[in-house]
Amino acid sequence: MYYEHLMQAPVISLGWEFYLPVIGMLIMILMAVRIWVVIGLGSLVMLLTTGVLPPTLMGEALFEGIDSFALIAVPLFILTGDVLVRTGLSNKLLNVAEATMGWQKAGLGTSTVLGCGFFACISGSDAADAAAISRITIHRLVEKGYPRGYACALVAAGACTGILIPPSIAYIIIGLVLGISASTLFLAAAVPGVMILTSVMITNTIVNKFKLYENSNIGFSFKHWLAAIYDGRYALLIPFIILGGIYSGIFTPTESAAIAVMTTISIGFLQGTLKIADFPEMLETSAKVNGVIIPIIAMSHPLAQVLASLQVPQAFVFFMTSLTTSKVLIILIMLFILMVAGCVMETTPNIVILSPLLLPLALEIGMHEIHFCIFMITALGIGFITPPLGLNLFVVSGVTGTSVLEISRYALAFVAMMLVVVLIIAFVPPITMWLI
Repeated sequence: MYYEHLMQAPVISLGWEFYLPVIGMLIMILMAVRIWVVIGLGSLVMLLTTGVLPPTLMGEALFEGIDSFALIAVPLFILTGDVLVRTGLSNKLLNVAEATMGWQKAGLGTSTVLGCGFFACISGSDAADAAAISRITIHRLVEKGYPRGYACALVAAGACTGILIPPSIAYIIIGLVLGISASTLFLAAAVPGVMILTSVMITNTIVNKFKLYENSNIGFSFKHWLAAIYDGRYALLIPFIILGGIYSGIFTPTESAAIAVMTTISIGFLQGTLKIADFPEMLETSAKVNGVIIPIIAMSHPLAQVLASLQVPQAFVFFMTSLTTSKVLIILIMLFILMVAGCVMETTPNIVILSPLLLPLALEIGMHEIHFCIFMITALGIGFITPPLGLNLFVVSGVTGTSVLEISRYALAFVAMMLVVVLIIAFVPPITMWLI
């Protein structure tokens, strides 16, 4: 096995020349220093204090960290999501979702969650999902009878699928960090992603049954559903192209992202909803988001090389297995670490910092590397709505002006249901592995 050497007892003893830079990195994170600066400075200081590798490694490692064809998909998926919103195609997706699920008593709320799932099939980002859907649906949910805090929590929970349902930027990054095919991860993530989406819908239905926020009685109209499908046919074409191309093996994720961008732009021009004047702002938005992700990935490469040379993954595995050899306890410990990390940091730094440490531990207890990746990303997804520091809660709060504490109170029900799903994914590997 490729990772067998990471599961052996470490031969290097870690001292203060390692722990002091780590403490310094934690202090900088608490001081809200940008995470790529924290990782970069931490890597450089470790190189200087430990002497395990020459400091000149930094320049070469930075370039190697981002010299990847797969990374081109990241800005392209972000741009596709932005074009989708500007052309009004995102509204078409929500209309399809409402025509599909709106007949239920909690129809608008459930439709909102399904709309988040549709948007996740295109944008690949939970923050983009939360921002886009909240602008469109929060006001309608409040008018329907939902408390504003609950409506925000519902959108924040649904938006977690942005990194859980393929094509997810998170799976592209973890595949790059761990050397695993993103297409394989997309295939493995399909069922778990739908399970999380369904769990949010079920939670909303249960809560609505007791609280009676909404009582839709419009009934299901097959004619109305077909009309919504026809009206939204171009919007539905985008996820079909992305996922169909990837799963059929016709496109790589990067090629699929490029084709999705061109298709979305072409639809916008043909329908007259997109103009040349819109491009500078769209490209700027994509560049800004990409400018947050890429430096983190670049800086993580020298850090990974230093940690590997110091045998930190081996030391972590040795320490954890010396505490307990129980597979159940180790999985629960990893879940706790990932949920807490998801509360305080975005997906990318969590992946580049934690995945090389936790993967050897997961392999030690018999988890497959694909299974581990799905478990990790899904657990991080829960962290995004875990009070009081879940990042999606802050995104929706910033868009709507609703207090984070008010949203957090309502988010607990969604956290509990999603936690059940993550535990099922963790302890029932066939859910993840059967498609591959």
